[in-house]
Amino acid sequence: MPPKTPEDPEQNPYDLLGILQEATEAEIRTAYRTRSLKVHPDRNRNDPNAAQKFHALTTASTLLLDPLRRLALDAQLRLQAAKKQRFASYDNKRKAMVSELEAREQEFKKARMAKEQERTARESENVRIREEGRRMREQREKERELQELERQYAGSKPESNGTVEEDSLAPPPPGDLDTTIRVKYTLSSHPALSTAFALAAHLRRYGEIDEETVVMSQKAKKSKKSKGLVNGEMIVTALVPFNQLGAAFAVVSSAQSLKDQSMDVAWAGGSEPPILGWLRERGELGGPAAKRAEPLPTKTAPEGTTFSSFPSSFPAFDDVAPPPPPAAKAGMDYESLTLLRMREAERARLEKEILEAEAAEGG
Repeated sequence: MPPKTPEDPEQNPYDLLGILQEATEAEIRTAYRTRSLKVHPDRNRNDPNAAQKFHALTTASTLLLDPLRRLALDAQLRLQAAKKQRFASYDNKRKAMVSELEAREQEFKKARMAKEQERTARESENVRIREEGRRMREQREKERELQELERQYAGSKPESNGTVEEDSLAPPPPGDLDTTIRVKYTLSSHPALSTAFALAAHLRRYGEIDEETVVMSQKAKKSKKSKGLVNGEMIVTALVPFNQLGAAFAVVSSAQSLKDQSMDVAWAGGSEPPILGWLRERGELGGPAAKRAEPLPTKTAPEGTTFSSFPSSFPAFDDVAPPPPPAAKAGMDYESLTLLRMREAERARLEKEILEAEAAEGG
C-alpha cells in the first residue's frame, strides 16, 4: 500500500455518510438524516464521542451540499485514487523508492513547521526585548537570522518529482470563514437594518442565510473629519455566514454596487478564500470576481458519472425582493436542539472576533 500522505483527508465525507461519490442531493440528505439519528448525543448518553460523531456528520453533509466545495473534494479524491493506482503498478524496487521519497518529503515539511514555530518564538522574544528598550537592535538581528534561515532552506530543499507536482493540483482545504462575509454600514443610511434578522432578510436575495448565526455589533463613532462622520453616529458591523460559497462570492462580487448604497462588504477572513483562487485557475468562475455575470443554467453531470454540478457563473441580483421571513418553529426535536447549541457556540466565537476587530480599529 502507498504510504499515507499529510494531504489525505482524515475522514472522507462520502464514507461518513455511507454513500457513493455519484450520490444525488436527495440521497445525501437521506443518509445524513438516517445516520445522525443513530449517533445523536441525546440518544447515546453513554458514548463520550457521540457529539463529535454528530458534528462530523453535520460537517460532511454541509460540505457535500455545497456544489463548489464538493467539486474541490471530488478533484482531491480523484488525485488520491490515481496516485494509489499508479503506486500499485510499480515493481517492489520502485515502490520502495517512492515510499522513501515521500517519507523524506514528510520529514522536510515537519522540519519546515519546526522552523516556523521557532521563528514565531523569536518574534515573541523580540516583543519582550522591544518593551525593555532594545527594539531596534534586536530587530536587525532578527532580520539577519531570517535571511540565513531562508538561504539554508533554499539549499536544503529536495528535488521535485511527479509526486510533488501533483500536490499543486490538489484543491486547498476548506476554511471556517469561507462562506462568511463582513458587512459594515451606518445606521442612518440603512435605518431598517437595525437587527440581525433584518440584515439577513436583506441579503437573502443572494443565497440562503441562517439568521440565528448572524452576529451584529453597533458602536457609536466619535467625530472624524476625514471620514465625514457626525459625532455619535452609529456604525453597524456584522458577520453574515451563507450556507453556500457561491452566495458569499456573489455578495462580494457586488461590493461596488453595495458601496454605492453606503454598505461595505468584504470577506470575513480578510482575504478571498483560497478555494476561489483554485476554482478561478480551473476556469470554473467564468472570470474575475469583480465582474457581474449574467444568469446561466446550472450544469449537471450525466447519469453514471462523478458529481461535478456547480454554477458556471453567478447571476445578477438587482431588483430581487428578499423572501418573507420564515415562520416560527412550533417545537424542536433532538437534532434541531443540538444544531441550535452548535450555532450558539459559533455565534459566540464570531462575536468575539468582531469585538477584537473593533478594539484594533479603535486603537
